Amino acid sequence: MADMITEFNEYREKMNKVILGKDNLVLKRLWNLDTNTFEVGALDKKTKEMLGLVASMVLRCDDCVKYHLGKCHELNVTTEELYEIFAVANIVGGTIVIPHTRRAAEYWEELAGGN
Repeated sequence: MADMITEFNEYREKMNKVILGKDNLVLKRLWNLDTNTFEVGALDKKTKEMLGLVASMVLRCDDCVKYHLGKCHELNVTTEELYEIFAVANIVGGTIVIPHTRRAAEYWEELAGGN
């Protein structure tokens, strides 16, 4: 199922190029703001990505969840930390977040190589 990761990343990259290629100033600024928000500041990148993951789960955006899971994996978030993130997202978002937690856990297993 590593194809799940490749498919997501390739589609995201392809469509970002299409969207940004239309040269819409507002969208370019939004993309830039998003990128800059997750740069090191008073909080480190790892903390910001974990916050982004919680927010994405609560808002129930599966694409956003996958994106932040990938970043968390790159930043060496442990599985133990991840499940605490899941716990926070579920307590804040309620039981409606459970299906997103299932998909997030599946995607994490792929990122972690089935560990």
